[in-house]
Amino acid sequence: MIKFIIIGIYAVLAVLLCLPVHLYLWISIKKNNYKGWKKSWKFINGFFESLIKMSGSKVEVRGAEHLKEVPQDKGILFIGNHTSFFDIIILSTIVDRPIGFIAKKEFKKIPFFSWWVADLGSLFLDRKNVRAGLETIKEGTESMKKGLSIGLYPEGTRNHSDELLPFKKGGYRMAEESDSPIILVAFTGADDIFENNKPIGIKKSNVIVEFSAPIYPHEMDKKERREVYDNFPNEIKKMLDTHK
Repeated sequence: MIKFIIIGIYAVLAVLLCLPVHLYLWISIKKNNYKGWKKSWKFINGFFESLIKMSGSKVEVRGAEHLKEVPQDKGILFIGNHTSFFDIIILSTIVDRPIGFIAKKEFKKIPFFSWWVADLGSLFLDRKNVRAGLETIKEGTESMKKGLSIGLYPEGTRNHSDELLPFKKGGYRMAEESDSPIILVAFTGADDIFENNKPIGIKKSNVIVEFSAPIYPHEMDKKERREVYDNFPNEIKKMLDTHK
């Protein structure tokens, strides 16, 4: 409980006191999208890294060499299982390039916090509005063409079960239409930092994050793409099974 309160106070103060920096980053993004996103990513990662350290957690990264197979100015669509808010925090700190996320539109209503989420190049998805969802995918595609990587959690919500929820495939088009690779990500242990501690608590956890080799859907025909996409949950489950 005490650690939760300390981290909560720290997070609120950091978000509020750094608002002038947000204005600077917002202007930078308007001038040059990619350079602005890169500045935002580096700055916000300092905050993310401090949250991980304050939680006492350790992060083991497997398959980091696969990131080096993709040029740093090339966007990657990261597709992973979703266990925790810390999935986003941790992924941002261990990739080697600017990364935004596809977030639920409800996050856009959170004062100040949503500004920082947007500074990373993140997009807010209305899952109940098909037309709005297509516009979000289109916007994400254009961002990836400019070199931004995007984290996508196709289960659609946080899942603490050993079984993955059905994957929603609409977001995969961002990789197809921007000629970008997909890298699968398997998370274990992130939900032990916060979500699994009831009623309220932060505990240290040993988190494992594993990356697959890059997959290039734009180089495949429609049938092959469909088969590869259908197999994503199985591939992530295989990685998760090795974390036990």
